[in-house]
Formats: sequence, C-alpha cells, structure tokens
Amino acid sequence: MTEEIRAEMVANVWKIVVAEGDAVSDGDTLVILESMKMEIPVLSEVDGTVAKLAVSEGDVVQQGDLIAVVE
Repeated sequence: MTEEIRAEMVANVWKIVVAEGDAVSDGDTLVILESMKMEIPVLSEVDGTVAKLAVSEGDVVQQGDLIAVVE
C-alpha cells in the first residue's frame, strides 16, 4: 500500500526528521512544518518505508503539495 503524505496548509519546511529508505510506523513524525511561529509535525498514517521525500528544509509548501510517499 502506498500512502502520499500531503501538506494541509501553507508552511515552511522547518526540519526533515526521516530519510528515504527509513522504516516508519503509524504516527511517526516525518517532517516538521513551521507556520506563524508554530511547529506542526507531519505524521505517517501507515507503517512502511519512506519511498520518497518531495521537500527539502527551507522549502515553502502549499496546501495539497506532496511531502512524502510511504510504501
């Protein structure tokens, strides 16, 4: 099963916590976004492996932008 993790709001990519190839579990933090001085963790919703990271630290994401793919 492939899960696409997408941004829920416009934000800056503050910190990337995982790397491609890392194993993750449901609820693990993948990326931390920053918006209006608030840190917003982006969580995996499935168990699997990070197949793709579509962002870099410092990027600005728009609502709906792909952040990561977990397989």
